Order: sequence, then C-alpha cells, then structure tokens
Amino acid sequence: MRRDLAAIAAFALAVAAAAALSGSGVWLNLLMMTLYVALLASAWNILAGFGGQFSFGHALFFGSGAYVQVLAQTAGGVNAWLALGLAALAAAAMGAAVGALSFRYGLKGSYFALVTLAFAELLRIAAVSVAFTGAGVGLMLPLRPAAANLQFESRAGFVGLALALLLLALLVCAWLRHSRFGAQLQAVRDNEDAARAVGVNPFAVKLGAITLSAALMGGGGAFYAQVFQYIDPGIAFGPASSVEALVAAIVGGLGTLWGPLLGAALLHLLAEATRNLFGQLPGLNMVVYGSVLVLIVLFLPRGLAGAGQRLAEVWRGRG
Repeated sequence: MRRDLAAIAAFALAVAAAAALSGSGVWLNLLMMTLYVALLASAWNILAGFGGQFSFGHALFFGSGAYVQVLAQTAGGVNAWLALGLAALAAAAMGAAVGALSFRYGLKGSYFALVTLAFAELLRIAAVSVAFTGAGVGLMLPLRPAAANLQFESRAGFVGLALALLLLALLVCAWLRHSRFGAQLQAVRDNEDAARAVGVNPFAVKLGAITLSAALMGGGGAFYAQVFQYIDPGIAFGPASSVEALVAAIVGGLGTLWGPLLGAALLHLLAEATRNLFGQLPGLNMVVYGSVLVLIVLFLPRGLAGAGQRLAEVWRGRG
C-alpha cells in the first residue's frame, strides 16, 4: 500500500509540473481529456475489473451526475463545488438502486450487462420527454468564469480538477488492492459460490462496488458538464461514455491500478494521431478504438499493465 501511495503521489506531482510548465493549449487539452477518460475507466474498473461485473450502461451514472451538476446550479442556485458532491451522491444512489434490483435477483454476466444498458436507455428516453432536463434541446450552464464556480479561464484549472478526481479514483483502487473489502470483492469475482462458502456476502460486496463505481462515474459526468457547459440526453445517457470507459480499462488492464490510465493515454494519443492524419472523418475514432480493442484481446489479454507486469517478472527471473 505504501508503494502504491508513493507512486500515486509521484504521478500527481509529475502531472502538476507538466501542466504548470506547459504553455500549449493543445497539450493541456490532451492532458485534461486523458485524465478525464482515465477517471471514467477507473470507475468502470472498480466494478468490472475488481468485481467481475461487466456493465454496458455506465452512462446511466455519468448522465445522472452530469444532470444533477447542471440542474443544481441552474434550478437550485447551488454552488458548483457543492453541486459536484451532490452529483456524486446522486450517481451513487442510482448505482445502489440498480445494483439492489440486479444483484437481488442474481443477474450476472451478459444479463447484468444488458440490464445496465437498458436502464441507461430508459433514462435517455425519459430525459428527452420531460421539460426540466431541457428535453431534446439540453441544458446550458451560464458562463461565470471563476474558480468558485468551477469555471477556469485556462485549461490548466480543469487539468487540476480532473487530476484531483482521478487521484480519488486511484486511491479507491489502491484501497481495493490491499483491503479486506477488496479481497472479498475479488473472491466474488473469481468464484462467487466459493466466496459465499467462506462467509462472504456476495450481494453486499457487489452492491458496495457498484455504489463506489457509480459515484466516481457521476463525478466524471459533473466534470464534463463543467468543462463543456452543456448537456443533453444523448450526451448524458448515450453509449459514448460507457464505450470510452470500458475500452480504456480493457486495453490498459482490468483489475489493475494503472491500467485505466495507460489505456486512456494510448487511446487519446491514437485519436490525436488519426485526427492529424485523416482530419475530422466521422466515426474514425470508434474504428480506432475497436481495432485496438481487438488487437489487445488477441495478443495482450491482460492489457498493457498486465504485459508490463509479465515483462518485469521475466526480467527478475533472468536476474
């Protein structure tokens, strides 16, 4: 645990130094988006990587956080920082509700994945149909540049906010790697019946995992709303955020601490390269994501982080 905490602290210092020294808006934007996607992937990794419960509808929690963040400020007059906390709590409550319904009836595997996808689609349709969410038009945050309003004049401020949220996710993952709850969660992932036989309550453990995962995903949705100052049902509950989260986590390495960050960095570097080479061709980024995912599954089933661990083991063995 001490090694993990030291590595997280070193990573935070490196990112903060890079953001402070960089004068390029393009570089800061790339760094911000990489940290943001790493946050989403880390949130998804808690449930899928550590818990073995694959979700195709994490946009459900992303959108819940995004809408609470915007509505709390525009309709409720709540401070943006407090709204961020409310967004995470609302997403956590949504995760607990979905988990209670799903795990109570023993849904797992493809059934659980499809149920989460269905819940996300239901909320998307509901958001299109009701007026207070802006219906199909969406909602906009008023422009009020100030740190107190979570609106920064420079991308460096948003890099700092994304870094803070990602550090929280990394600390949760580090805790799962070394805590009793994390051991129980991984036991349920590996063999639920065996875990139950030794006294683990699979329902309670999986419910705690989806609640943690949803809270962090909701924080990602709130961050998106603050950066782009606009949200609509397609953005909030559409498949894009779910796809980004699961692809980055799988490419980087499921059930690892640094895998989601590695996956997010690789995917965004590839997206930037394809954008420079081929321009704004619609859908090309999804083609790249799919191709990378297929290659990783075929040749690096443990992801980038798993491949790095394997190389380190081989190197130590030779030594």
